[in-house]
Amino acid sequence: MRPLRLLAFAMMVIAAPHVGAAAEASAPAEAASAPVVSLSARKVYEQARSQLLQIRTVLKGRASQTSVGSGFIVSREGHIVTNFHVVSEVALEPATHDLVYVTADGREAPLQILMLDVLHDLALLKIAPAKDTAAAHDALAFRPPKQVLAQGERMYSLGNPLDVGFAVIEGNYNGLVERSFYPQIFFSGSLSAGMSGGPALDQEGRVIGVNVARRVDGEQVSFLVPAAFAADLLERGRNAPPMKGPAHAEITRQLMEHQAALTQRFVEQGWKSATHTRYKVPVPPDRFMRCWGTTEQSRTGGLDFERSDCVMDTRIFVGQFTTGAIAVRHESYDGSKLGTLRFAARHSQSFRNEGFTRLRGDQMTKPQCHEDFVQREGLPMRAVVCMRAYKKLPQLYDLSVLVATLDQNQSAVQGRFDVQGVSFANAMKLSQHYLDAYGLVK
Repeated sequence: MRPLRLLAFAMMVIAAPHVGAAAEASAPAEAASAPVVSLSARKVYEQARSQLLQIRTVLKGRASQTSVGSGFIVSREGHIVTNFHVVSEVALEPATHDLVYVTADGREAPLQILMLDVLHDLALLKIAPAKDTAAAHDALAFRPPKQVLAQGERMYSLGNPLDVGFAVIEGNYNGLVERSFYPQIFFSGSLSAGMSGGPALDQEGRVIGVNVARRVDGEQVSFLVPAAFAADLLERGRNAPPMKGPAHAEITRQLMEHQAALTQRFVEQGWKSATHTRYKVPVPPDRFMRCWGTTEQSRTGGLDFERSDCVMDTRIFVGQFTTGAIAVRHESYDGSKLGTLRFAARHSQSFRNEGFTRLRGDQMTKPQCHEDFVQREGLPMRAVVCMRAYKKLPQLYDLSVLVATLDQNQSAVQGRFDVQGVSFANAMKLSQHYLDAYGLVK
């Protein structure tokens, strides 16, 4: 499983790599209570059983699986929808990996990737043509967009959790996730690893979402990609040829679209007001970011500080890492109990402890940094701007900006601004936007 560890919570995509031998042993049958399954769930599962698939990534020529997820048939021609993160190894390393599907009754056959929607974590596949069969496939239908989901409406999520067998999970629709950069459905059901890419159906057996992730710090909190994005991907990719070679160029193209939209929305929303008693400190509105604050008062005559962290829930999964997000942080220090010299030493140490290495060297170049002393509205500051380039995603960079105020000898504010997966031009635009937000309260 691939955890997306965020500051205030953790979200986990629910593909299941390396399950099977490492899975926990099942409880004895005689100790297990009889499952309670509604007639509606049973009916939905039986109707969808022939369209439900397990998607396996296998080592080429060895048939040993490296990860498993779920998928479902959406056309009579054999088109299949799943998550991008389920097929990412094949999309990025096609020379060493293959895709196969397994049906509920044990049939297995190869798959081809037709199109990706990385921003919504979707992939369109197709059953590889076979000489001995041209039969039409049973397909799940999408619920018409005009039939809007109601709060609390019953939903049924299907998939193959932990590679132990196909299952149906009952839950409810709870609206769209707040502050998500792209729309996601809040599903109150317990999704498990291996269910990624499976369908979520209404009581009529129509697709209303695609399983994608769950919160690992809570219960019954899972997430679905709205079916409209899967339906759109099917229409765009229905007649597309199978993808050839690694998908880095296509992923880069989509990430360039994402970073342009992210930059525009972030700049246009502006900053919160009254974020500090002495300084103007950049803190973004709670629109597609969550801000959390902490404070710590020294009990031994040391350094008092307050901290604010603002992070995006949305991360774009691109293989071995995620990108496409913004984080804003600042810490306010009060060293009046320390005195000038001891405060200067502590404050400088905090500045030096900041790092600029997020990913491994085989994924990104070494940081290139520039340090300078700047003024904003009469406020002197020390600023460091660092950038790193993605080696396999050309034209995309990670940006980090570190700032410390210099106008007081026993108090200060230190800020940090991080942007992942942005063009050089927008990196410059965002760093200027961030630095210009500092100043003195008049």
